[in-house]
Amino acid sequence: MKRSFIREILESIDSDTISFAGGLPDEKLFPIEDLRKASEKVFENPQNLQYTVSNGIPSLREKIAGLYNKEGFETKASNILITTGSQQGLFIIAKYFQNSKIIVEEPSYLGAVNVFRMNGLEMQSVPLAYDGIESRQFEDGYSNTKLAYLIPDFQNPKGSLYSSEKRREAAKSVLKHGGYLIEDAPYSELYFDQKMPSISSLIPDNSLHLGSFSKTLSPSLRIGWIRANEEMIKRLTVIKETIDLHSCGISQYILDHYLDDLNSYETHLAALRGAYKAKMHIFTKALQENLKEFQFEVPKGGMFVFGSLPGVDTFELVQKCIKEKVVYVPANQFYLDRPLSDEIRFNFTYTAQHEVEEGLQRINKALKA
Repeated sequence: MKRSFIREILESIDSDTISFAGGLPDEKLFPIEDLRKASEKVFENPQNLQYTVSNGIPSLREKIAGLYNKEGFETKASNILITTGSQQGLFIIAKYFQNSKIIVEEPSYLGAVNVFRMNGLEMQSVPLAYDGIESRQFEDGYSNTKLAYLIPDFQNPKGSLYSSEKRREAAKSVLKHGGYLIEDAPYSELYFDQKMPSISSLIPDNSLHLGSFSKTLSPSLRIGWIRANEEMIKRLTVIKETIDLHSCGISQYILDHYLDDLNSYETHLAALRGAYKAKMHIFTKALQENLKEFQFEVPKGGMFVFGSLPGVDTFELVQKCIKEKVVYVPANQFYLDRPLSDEIRFNFTYTAQHEVEEGLQRINKALKA
């Protein structure tokens, strides 16, 4: 086991450092006034500060289920387990499947890889393209593992978006072999054009769908969830009770009151998508102007731009960039066994326009040096 490079780097930088490293939302876009009003309602009732149920307060689970139903993915409150962020959801699931074999994308989310390692899951990676995982290799690997972890929507770190065909093929493999899919979807609402149906909606009894309010509302609330069949939710709830009894009740009640007005939430999401799409265009234009060697695909949503500097060890480069007061995540951190990589993950949602240009110029300076 090793610590997350991203968490370590965030602890070591100072206020003068321009960071493209963390997957941070733009705090200027938090719906502060609406969350404040919801918070005031919470503190009107002392009961809201009491212990609550392990699987999450019923009214919030009902509202999350309603979000699925609105998209045609039939879901009941009993299909939802509230977790302390989706990262806890990953840990609970990994604990349930501990010492199993599992398919992961290459590259993959570092937080999941570390959780799987800690719980003894033997990972087998399958290459990921910008339209999704390589289907034939996925089928071959899944026939052996009967368990997979995928991020189909604006994947972390690559930013890829699975095509409809790749989603259907993945679902077909899961059903064929009678296994499970862990589908991580923290970025699914951050689309720039249209939302794709989840793979889980095609295989509701064979999937564990992870959601979160961290990217759409506020990371500090630390509220995520798992959507799965009722029997699986019962099993996972037993594991959760050994970790924290229940997720933060105050955060749950705040979200519950906030979601009383779904129109307000949908308006917020629309504004978020528009703002992030504009930020993405600013960032990619600045890349073309200030880091001309960087080769990348323009993302269709999410928070990241992923690409390569051919012939450059980007882990070695980031050490020089730290001295120039700018950081990013070198892609070797996202592979199971690749000590060297010429790829980089940039976050484009957090920094202001002037910081983007200045930060990329600092990287270019370190590169030329």
